[in-house]
Amino acid sequence: MSGARERSGAVRGAAFFDVDETLITAKSMFEFLRFWLARGGDDGTRYARHAAALRDMSALGIPREEVNRAYYQYFAGTYAADVRAAGRDWYAAYRERPDAFVTAGLSALARHRAAGDTVVLVSGSFRACLDPLAEDLAADRVLCGQLVVDERGFHTGEVVEPMIGRAKADAVAKTMRELGLAAGDCCGYGDHASDLDMLRVVGRPSVIGDDPTLGELARTHGWPVMSSAHGARGEE
Repeated sequence: MSGARERSGAVRGAAFFDVDETLITAKSMFEFLRFWLARGGDDGTRYARHAAALRDMSALGIPREEVNRAYYQYFAGTYAADVRAAGRDWYAAYRERPDAFVTAGLSALARHRAAGDTVVLVSGSFRACLDPLAEDLAADRVLCGQLVVDERGFHTGEVVEPMIGRAKADAVAKTMRELGLAAGDCCGYGDHASDLDMLRVVGRPSVIGDDPTLGELARTHGWPVMSSAHGARGEE
């Protein structure tokens, strides 16, 4: 995915946005898993079991990258086209919620888009969830987990590299080089300490919400801190 600004060679800057709790209020991977399992007849029991297993891994201190990999195992053997279609249906329903979006994040994205900046979504989630959002928000690029698909079009349950922590920073830095931009030309938005590596790569980081780690750094370095207030699409 690349936007008209990139194709025209008119890139003046870039803005990199984390997604979950930065642009949308949901944990997209969990919400989509619930939606996907319900389509298969789950009454919530399987979802509760899978979600609890992932949360237990986090509580035990297992690295977020490994928890991310464990999540994608749930899609082993699924047809990629079916998952993509389900992602569009999930997002179409999700975007109608009155509390679906972080209004400050959407407002910032709209300002960057209007200014002609390249808008990039950066997330540990995957394209089934993110592509419909990117289209809705007119984002130019998506940097995310790339699921392995076999020659028949089925997910293997593996992800090439979790887009978590340092991987986010590396992907952002690579994109900046591809666009010919310096750090000072680029902004970043995140809500969680796991976004810190990404925020340090850009010249103008901003924090959304009240994460204590990011809040302390924001106070030390003078980074803007934005509200995590929720709203509907169109309220930004």
